[in-house]
Amino acid sequence: MLVHAAFVLTGVMTTLLGPMLPILSARWTLSDSQAGYLFTAQFATSILGVAISSLMVHRYGYRLTLVFGLWFMAVGAGVLARASWIVGLVSVCVYGFGLGLTIPTANLLIAKLHPDRRAAALNLLNFSWGIGAVGCPFVVAALQGSQRTSLLLFGMTVCLGFVAISLGCIRMPADTKGNSKKEVPLDKKIWTNRFVPILGALFFIYVGTESSIGGWVASYARRIDTGSGTFWALTPSFFWGALLLGRALAPALLRRVGETTLASAGLVLASLGVLVLLIANSLAVVVVAASVAGLGLASVFPINIAMLSQWFGEMASHVGPMMFALSSLGGATVPWLVGALSSRFGSLRVGLTVPLLGSVVMLFLYLKNRHSHRLT
Repeated sequence: MLVHAAFVLTGVMTTLLGPMLPILSARWTLSDSQAGYLFTAQFATSILGVAISSLMVHRYGYRLTLVFGLWFMAVGAGVLARASWIVGLVSVCVYGFGLGLTIPTANLLIAKLHPDRRAAALNLLNFSWGIGAVGCPFVVAALQGSQRTSLLLFGMTVCLGFVAISLGCIRMPADTKGNSKKEVPLDKKIWTNRFVPILGALFFIYVGTESSIGGWVASYARRIDTGSGTFWALTPSFFWGALLLGRALAPALLRRVGETTLASAGLVLASLGVLVLLIANSLAVVVVAASVAGLGLASVFPINIAMLSQWFGEMASHVGPMMFALSSLGGATVPWLVGALSSRFGSLRVGLTVPLLGSVVMLFLYLKNRHSHRLT
């Protein structure tokens, strides 16, 4: 399915900065604080993309909104291949905007197509995303030895363009273009409900936590590994690979346990993984810790999306854009905070206490609201 293919490429672009960060930092002579602005650039413009995505879906439908998002990512990747520091920031902004268009559109489309098994279907979609996230560091590591990482970026431009053209040539089921008369009107009272800030916090913290670990673990491993090899570049793959495995297992697990139970158990595991990461003194421990953290976080984001539909019912189409915007805001601020704390205290370990705190807070929110049910 082309939506899944698009999400494989989206996984690459979302996580690209992780394995590329040490390379870009060396190329542009960046401090950790300056490097953190790359995450801010990606996710801040993603917020704009998310905000516009609902309007575009309403006017053009899911298919063309996805096509626009893929083209923005293609342009951003191509420009980044040869960019200077300032132009590089702009190119990250461009593909970040494309991510903002693509991610919520694809997730909401899949949730609409599978109303009776949203959590399972969304886990499978995000499994596709994980394939791209896992593969990206391997390609970076393979190309880094010959200083040819720009080939990855040019290759992404070609692949994204191809999928965009393919999507533009097909008909897509459940497209909402022209069906605005069927849309449920907004009940403004929904914004006063206590579940709005709770779910908003979960979206914000989750993406910030995931992006912090996946984005900084390669830099963290690079400082532990003082050799000349490139194995450090592969460490994000273990994090994303465990995330991928967890999302593959989640549909089966959800037949046996409830959604909030699975998410809570995962967050306990994620907290343990980040804690071990903070005390790691070898690459082997970093790999194990990153894997445990990724496995723990695997089902949380798809379950957050499923809860959006469960708690808000027909109002989810109105609440959803704000939730995805908050998730992008988390990605824009939390990884930057990791870099700022690292520069301030001269230790990336200090910065990585932020995702540990994020995992613990999410666990608290899930446990506190584990008996909540649909509101509308």
